[in-house]
Amino acid sequence: MLGESKAFSGFSVDDTAAAKRFYGETLGLNVTEADGMLELHLATGARVFVYPKRDHRPAAFTILNFPVADVGKTVADLKARGVSFESYDMPGLKTDEDDVFRGGGPHIAWFTDPAGNILSVLAE
Repeated sequence: MLGESKAFSGFSVDDTAAAKRFYGETLGLNVTEADGMLELHLATGARVFVYPKRDHRPAAFTILNFPVADVGKTVADLKARGVSFESYDMPGLKTDEDDVFRGGGPHIAWFTDPAGNILSVLAE
């Protein structure tokens, strides 16, 4: 029934202006705005709808993953742009001194947008 629908994902933020700066300027994504809402245009051709929500609560899970060729270099580059990465030290999930998880599976590092939503960069 919906197999032909051009579905897209979305998430909320508490400040669309801050989100537009972060996704557009800091991360370098193509971001468009209409009627107070944002659309992220990803390199895959997918688009993600970002909408304001007064009682926004950050997602407790990763909402957007960015595959990259070199996780360590990307983390360093994003840190230079002011992005703070999450540091984890729990059973089965420990990041190293560079805030990268290298404990099995793809190397991955997590960070948040200005609204507190969790994003990641991970090895392609």
